[in-house]
Formats: sequence, structure tokens, C-alpha cells
Amino acid sequence: MKSVPRLIHRFVGILLLSILLLVILNVIFCALVFMRNVSKDSAWETAEQTAAALRMTDGHYVLPDSADAGLKEQKIWGILIDEDTHRVVWQTDGLPDSVPRQYTLADIAELTRGYVDGYPAFTGKAENGLLVLGYPKDSYWKHTRANWDYRFIANLPRNLSMGLAVNVILIFLIYVAANAGLLRSVRPIADGIQELSRGVPVHIVEKGVLSELAENINVTSELLQEQAKRLRKRETARANWIAGVSHDIRTPLSMVMGYAEQLRNSEDILEAGRKKAAAIVRQSGRIRSLVNDLNLASRLEYTMQPLMKKRENAVAVVRQVVVDFMNLDITDRFPIEWKTDDGLSVCLVDADKELLKRAVSNLIQNSINHNEDGCGIYVAVCEDGENCRIRVEDNGAGVTDEQIARLNRAPHYMECGTETDGQRHGLGLLIVKQIINGHGGQVSIDHSVYGGFKAVLTIPKSNTPL
Repeated sequence: MKSVPRLIHRFVGILLLSILLLVILNVIFCALVFMRNVSKDSAWETAEQTAAALRMTDGHYVLPDSADAGLKEQKIWGILIDEDTHRVVWQTDGLPDSVPRQYTLADIAELTRGYVDGYPAFTGKAENGLLVLGYPKDSYWKHTRANWDYRFIANLPRNLSMGLAVNVILIFLIYVAANAGLLRSVRPIADGIQELSRGVPVHIVEKGVLSELAENINVTSELLQEQAKRLRKRETARANWIAGVSHDIRTPLSMVMGYAEQLRNSEDILEAGRKKAAAIVRQSGRIRSLVNDLNLASRLEYTMQPLMKKRENAVAVVRQVVVDFMNLDITDRFPIEWKTDDGLSVCLVDADKELLKRAVSNLIQNSINHNEDGCGIYVAVCEDGENCRIRVEDNGAGVTDEQIARLNRAPHYMECGTETDGQRHGLGLLIVKQIINGHGGQVSIDHSVYGGFKAVLTIPKSNTPL
């Protein structure tokens, strides 16, 4: 089943994307934090600039007012340690009393990299001495004993990358382990849903994190099977009812037709009576035809009518149907014109010959039934790529656009024009559609170029010749 691997790939993709986004967001966060907490002016640069600005004037060291104001603004104190005596020879105002005024070489070495009495110290080389700036105690944090192996620093990018990769793998493994039960439960449920769509009974083991869903699917499967069983019983009962009623109708109908035929041919009754008897014969014949159509439609619907398919020449089959109707049309009220191209003599299809003839016959009879004043009928067979098309048209009353649309959707419910007294394009077209569908083809209804009704049967051509 393709959906389960896609689901797993989706989960893994979301996980990897989440990790990537998490790394990016952490990098951005760290960069923002670093930028906000790093002073724009480096303390070391400030110390060097202050040392350069400090000048001796008239035997005293003097710091320009602008530099002194900058130190006061940041609450920074400063001292100048003489190069020879190691004593403080200059200091800023407000120097804490705890800050020593005399330094040894060890003290100087210590303060250059750390603190003076807890104040972060930064140094700059001044004229004849060393300038020391002391920042507030909570302003900087300094590593006074930091030292790193050279190879550690040189390999730091590689080690960080490896550490990140290991973390990603560990997160992925933890994710898989945490969701293994879910992934194991998804596949049988997905397979069960697919089986449900095909009407196959389903029973999923009710365990795992999706056990409740599995239970619901099992209940649904039982309900669907029960419904299908009831539906089969109902459809079987309907088919049996149709077959029984059709059988029961035939006997009294045959008697009605027999007696009506005798009355029609009797010399003992008036002409008007014989005409009424003839009408009874015609209408009884239509009832018999409808009963036969009802039986055939029922058998086709419930696949009780086997299709005896053989390789047939559709041109010859359709031509035979046309010839039969021509021979029956004694009054010439429904002339049939053969419109097949003379160059097309063979169009092979795999078909049940009798059912195919029945489909074409129903279309021609449909034109006859719904055009009581007569009409011309046009029949043609043509090739269209891999298909064979059978076209039956007439120049009769036809139907509206709305009726065409409805007829293509549900031919057995489609009504004809009002001039036909409410008759339907009913079982005849339904049987045509069932027969052609059984042959893997299609039926389309449309307006005819001759002004009436058109039906086109499309059947796949046979792959091999006779």
C-alpha cells in the first residue's frame, strides 16, 4: 500500500525539517544574544585610546575633558602605574580606596589579564607607564586562567559538526523508538480501510496505540457486510419477483393476443370491432416486448445473462439488423438509409453477436416507437482509432437539450417530448447501455444532424484479426 510509506516519509521529513529549523533558530537566537551583550566599544580599545590621550603637562599627567567625561559616564576609574617605581602616579577622581597604589611585577602581571580588587581591569601602554582602567564589578566576566590546546581549537569546527550530527541522529532514533508502535499500528489500519473500500471483510487485531480505531473499523466492516448481505437478499428477491411476474404475465397475455387475433380476422364482426381487435394485438405485442425487455434488463443488471463474446464484424452485424427492419417496413413509413462508408467492410470487435444486434435493434425500434407519423432512420458504422462506432439517427421529433443531458445520465428515467403522450425512452435504452457497458464500451445520446435523435455506440476494436 503506497499511502503508508508516504505517511512515514512525511513524518520523517517533518522531523528533519523541525531539526533544521530548530538549529537555524538557535543560531539566530545566539547571534542576537551575542550582539546585544557585546559592547560596541571594546574595553581594550578604550584603554588604549585613554592611554594615548593621557599627556604630561608641567610635570603632571592630564587627561582631556572629553576622555575623562567618557570614563565617568561609564563609571570607570583609571590609574597610571609608573614604569620605574611601579607606583600610581595618576588617577581619576573617585578611585576606590581598596585599589592599591603600589604594585609589584607579579601584581601587574595579574591585573593585565584579570581583576584589581574585584574590578575587571583592562590595560593600555601609556607614556612612561601602564594605564589601567577598572570597570564596574558587574560589567565584565573574564577568564583569568583560560588556556586551550591548539589542536582542540583547530579541530573545533569539525568537532562541533560531528556533535551536531550525533545529536540529530540521536533525536531521530528517539523519535523512531517513541513512534514505533504508532507506525506498526498504522499499516494494518490503512490496509483495512483499503479492503473496506473493496467490500472485503476486515478484522484488525485490536492492540497498540490505535486499538480504538481498529475496533471501530472492525465494527464498520461487520455493519457493511451485514448491509451487503441484506442488499443481496433484496436484489435477489427483486430479480426473482421480476422473473416470476414476467412468467405469470406471458400466459394470460398469450390468450389475450390469441383471442384478439381471432377477432381481428373474424368476418362475423363489424370493421370497427376488427380495428379495435387489431389495436389490442398491437398493444399486447408491446406489452410482451416490454416484459421481454424487463427480463433481459434484470438478467444484465444481476449478471445472470452471460456474454458469449466472439470476434465479430460489426459492419456485417449491423447491416443484417438494418436489412431485417427494411423487410418488415411494408408501408415504407420508416425508411432506413445505410450511411456506412463503402470503403469500410470490416470493423472487428469482441462481442456477443445476439446482444449487439439487440442493442442496435432497440435503437432503431426506439426511433419507430417515438415517431408515430414516420421518420427517416440513418445507420452507420465507422472506425475511430482503437474503437468501432455504431451510429443510429433519425429526423423525427427529437428531444431537448435538458432531456439529452438527463438521458445521458439515466436513460431509463428520461421522458421523450410531450407530443409522444408521456412515453419514455425507457427499458430499450437501458438495455442498450447495459449491453454496451458489458462490452467495455460507451453510449452517448445527442441531437442528430438530421434534426431528430442520435445514439452512438462506442465499442473497443478487437486486437487480432479473424
